[in-house]
Amino acid sequence: MAFINSFEKEGNFLFKHRGEIPIILFLLAIPVVYFTGSNSFGQNTQNILMWIAIGFSVLGFIIRAISIGTTPKGTSGRNTKEGQVAESLNTTGIYSTVRHPLYLGNYFMWIGIVLFTFNISFVVIVTLAFWLYYERIMFAEERFLERKFGDAYMNWANRTPAFIPCLRNFKKNVVPFSLVSVLRREYSGVMATVVGFVFIDDLRRYFADGNFEIYTPWHYALLASIVMVIVLRSLKHYTKVLKEEGRS
Repeated sequence: MAFINSFEKEGNFLFKHRGEIPIILFLLAIPVVYFTGSNSFGQNTQNILMWIAIGFSVLGFIIRAISIGTTPKGTSGRNTKEGQVAESLNTTGIYSTVRHPLYLGNYFMWIGIVLFTFNISFVVIVTLAFWLYYERIMFAEERFLERKFGDAYMNWANRTPAFIPCLRNFKKNVVPFSLVSVLRREYSGVMATVVGFVFIDDLRRYFADGNFEIYTPWHYALLASIVMVIVLRSLKHYTKVLKEEGRS
């Protein structure tokens, strides 16, 4: 099989299974936290790294929120779990600065959790693995868009970076930002991120003294996120509060 076809096939396979990345990261984090311990850095340095980690994850959420909150229904910014879907090409707003803002947001959300292990080598390894993994997914997605939209896609792709934003290319969004879209679609990602931080914090405490602590700031954050998910999921499935015309 030609490399171009092999890459596309692998990308489509990885696309369908991209939701399994958190599980892999959680499993890898166990030995990393165990061998890193809590004494690799002083307490002040750990606090600084913790806030940097939180900042990365918040940045990732903001990037995803901007992408989702300004994406019209049926555009290239909304794909299903089963495969690629696009009725029109999304080239304005954040998509005028970077071709894959959702994946960029994913990277920052998850690298924040990885940094919270306080193991810089793990951060580097996950960054490289993330790129190799998503490179194929992006390749498959772009092959789909190229076949569907032809020159329109190529003209946009040739002037828009794949992963590192170019802000001077910015063009105003076609549709205004919608907080409702973000609330309807992003609560599970926020929940998963909080669970990741709680998991790392619990592991570190357990490996340090053999006990779990229930009343920690991270567990309060987890409780708040669970309440948020219950409320937003209920509103989404049982009311019309989060319904919008022209949005995915």
